[in-house]
Amino acid sequence: MLGFFTMDAEDDAADRLLFDTANALGARGMRLAGAVQSNIDRGEGQVCDMDLAILGDDGPAIRISQSLGNCSQGCRLDTEALTFAVARAEAVLARGADLVIVNKFGKLEAAGRGFRDFIAAALAEDVPVLLHVPPDQLPEFWAFAGTLAEEIDPEGLIDWCKGKIGRAA
Repeated sequence: MLGFFTMDAEDDAADRLLFDTANALGARGMRLAGAVQSNIDRGEGQVCDMDLAILGDDGPAIRISQSLGNCSQGCRLDTEALTFAVARAEAVLARGADLVIVNKFGKLEAAGRGFRDFIAAALAEDVPVLLHVPPDQLPEFWAFAGTLAEEIDPEGLIDWCKGKIGRAA
């Protein structure tokens, strides 16, 4: 099963919610795989740095943003760093997980890259997946997920996870 929620893509509330959910479930002994994002404020007038913490992995967070300069209009996502993050998450999933959490089904996933194959692998292994879908990516997400997707109220994430894992958490 694939549980998702939507929130405004411009706000980092979804990232904070998934980060907090992962911490709460991990503290309850859940075996987690995937990645959650933290946005590091660089000060007024600066874009934040984006780091991914790989769940179930003791390694350092991976910086997935790159500094392109103040006048840049390009995408600042470091796709090489993201590829490395996916590989680390895949290694955790291969060891076994109760639940997968992915920070979002974003533009890369909509285009068939990023965490898309990782999500599909978890679903193929009957591991429930929780993620955020920005409103702009909903059509591509539905095309990918089909009947496996279930929309969740953001306030019910932990309950959804506990219900899908099938054990007290």
